[in-house]
Amino acid sequence: MSAIEDYYDLSRIRPVVVEKLRRINELGKERFRPRAPGIDIDASFPVENYRDLAEEGFLGLSIPEEFGGWGFSMFEYAMIGAEIGKYCGATALTFNMHNSSMAWSRFMYDMPNLTAEEKAAFAPLRERQFRRAIAEKAIYSQPISEGGQNWTSKPNQTQCRKVEGGWKINGFKKFASLAGYCDYYTIVCTETFEGQEPRHEDTMLFVVHKDTPGLSVKGEWDPLGMRGTNSRDLILNDVFVTEEDLLMPAGIFGKTLPNWPHMMATLSPTYMGVAQGAFDFTVDYLKGKVEGQPPIDRRMFATKRITVGKMYARLANMRALWWQAFSESKGFPTKGEVMRMYAAQYNIMEGVQEIAALAIRTCGGQSMLKSMPLERMYRDSRCGALMLPYTSEIMEDYLSVLALYDMDELDTAPGDEGGARNSLWRGDNGALKGLR
Repeated sequence: MSAIEDYYDLSRIRPVVVEKLRRINELGKERFRPRAPGIDIDASFPVENYRDLAEEGFLGLSIPEEFGGWGFSMFEYAMIGAEIGKYCGATALTFNMHNSSMAWSRFMYDMPNLTAEEKAAFAPLRERQFRRAIAEKAIYSQPISEGGQNWTSKPNQTQCRKVEGGWKINGFKKFASLAGYCDYYTIVCTETFEGQEPRHEDTMLFVVHKDTPGLSVKGEWDPLGMRGTNSRDLILNDVFVTEEDLLMPAGIFGKTLPNWPHMMATLSPTYMGVAQGAFDFTVDYLKGKVEGQPPIDRRMFATKRITVGKMYARLANMRALWWQAFSESKGFPTKGEVMRMYAAQYNIMEGVQEIAALAIRTCGGQSMLKSMPLERMYRDSRCGALMLPYTSEIMEDYLSVLALYDMDELDTAPGDEGGARNSLWRGDNGALKGLR
């Protein structure tokens, strides 16, 4: 199994982050890896892994130190997520859902385009969530997808309407990871008004406790890969919320998220980790060092050695671009930084599939057995390219459009009929143009 110094320049990483990266690898080897087969076979949520992460303080890694967290940057979070992904993809992917809620409150609050009044209204809301995550060891889910459409292409179908003392939310969320296992759901919805069509400008975010009346989890969960995410349907029927339940004040989501496009690329650390895990298994297998297997040395076969060389070359260029893209993550990035991020997202989601497939081809038929982790990694690897809003096809389109058209031409570039490019970063051409 690889060590972090095999692919990171540790002189460029804060010592406390190096310490936590090493600790994740210890937990991964001792606990996450042995539990992963059962989680996958049963499609059960990784409850014990979360208990370990909570006890070690990892649920607060994106939370500012003043609230009891670690204050890790987005770049530092990404490295942690990738290390978890080496051992259990489902744990890493759901860990991202929790940390995304924390990150939105952390980083959007610091955006320079917020007014003093907006920050004053935001401050107590985010503190409430941070305190819960630290004091209660609360786990947050962030269900956004609603099925059948890119969640940025139209206003959310889940809607809230003002009532006495607050709002009532009605709707559903598809692929709601951690459904039935988290403590709080971050619900993205559209506030509606009599006589007015729903608008992106009226997007609202509420934090809803798992036991709130009107909230229910429905459906079965038996997918190809990422089986432990427990991403079932979340139904909201007249769920009552108040201003204290807001994740952020009205209007801030639309001012901030389009101007921090890296925030929607936080699924990629999981798949960077899965790719590394598949490579590590291949190396150990060919050396005869897989636990529970005969110590057979298979390194003498030239065809297998050549494939390992190809795998390493692909893995190294994926990680180099991904490392740079996340090191540049911030609000109001440049066009070059956004294009590198899109390219990193694309390369990770496509490359992880290539590496997992090469691993199976190189290790041979035995690697397809359920008793081997490679079969699970292969299935997990197929999921990343499908995940909105940055699917592989969308990334191909965005990269080509940004390369071929000037910023003031984006709205008229062919292919945007019906608002197909609504999560495309548009720079200074207006905040809501990225989430229209």
